[in-house]
Amino acid sequence: MRKVEVSSYSEKWPLMFLEEAEKLKGIFGHEVIDIYHIGSTSVPGLKAKPIIDMMPIVRDINEVDKFNEKMIEIGYNPKGENGIAGRRYFQKGGDHRTHHVHIYQSGSYEIRRHLTFRDYLRSHPEAKMSYGELKERLAQQFPYDIDSYIKGKEQLAREIEMKALSWFIEQE
Repeated sequence: MRKVEVSSYSEKWPLMFLEEAEKLKGIFGHEVIDIYHIGSTSVPGLKAKPIIDMMPIVRDINEVDKFNEKMIEIGYNPKGENGIAGRRYFQKGGDHRTHHVHIYQSGSYEIRRHLTFRDYLRSHPEAKMSYGELKERLAQQFPYDIDSYIKGKEQLAREIEMKALSWFIEQE
């Protein structure tokens, strides 16, 4: 059974991202346009589950499945779209997850959504603090119930996402 753990921010997380991004570039080669560090571990100072979320952007999402064997060789479990159309999702580490890889094709709306959420939290300390504190409380309340943990943070995450999208539009 997987335990829900939320940790204080670690300076190791950006380094873990860079190290893994190099491995992914080696596998996907010219298919990859860019790789972004997303999710809570990409926001300095934010409490998070210590799992590095990565978002490679590719030229053609349909080519990604051809690399499943190579991803398995470096420890990833391919999960297909895993509930989000147009995505390819991979997990590394089994019950002791270390990385999640969310691959999207260039032009996908999901790319902007993830980057806007990340950038909003990076530049709005009060939102970052309330989100981190909620995640910490939920992890204590539901230590072995990832579904309740996720459900518990959904409303605040949605509110932050809406503010982030408005903020993003104002920035343009």
